[in-house]
Amino acid sequence: QVRLAESGGGTVQTGGSLRLSCAATGFSLDNYAIGWFRQAPGKEREGVSCISTSGGSTYYTDSVKGRFTISRDNAKNTAYLQMNSLKPEDTAVYYCRAGLLCDGASSKLFIGSWGQGTQVTVSS
Repeated sequence: QVRLAESGGGTVQTGGSLRLSCAATGFSLDNYAIGWFRQAPGKEREGVSCISTSGGSTYYTDSVKGRFTISRDNAKNTAYLQMNSLKPEDTAVYYCRAGLLCDGASSKLFIGSWGQGTQVTVSS
């Protein structure tokens, strides 16, 4: 069964850091781009960052450029999102999805389905 499990969320103060993990089971991440998405209360889900299959290309939405870093470790079948200098507006549930390619800061042509996500709360 294709499954992605997000972890690493929590509550931090403004300026803090968190590292999110996206662990794949039932398939190999090697052949897929990985996108991180977030959904804040009352808002639509948005693409935050995407990394290509090889890891050679990364994309970020403007609001997180210079603060977030996406990476992948195919040997561990896991992708990561390092989030630094967190702001209250980063508060959201964060999700990862595997797809055939990146489309800007989003992955597309998904496999599997949305997971539970991991809650990130940044207090002011």
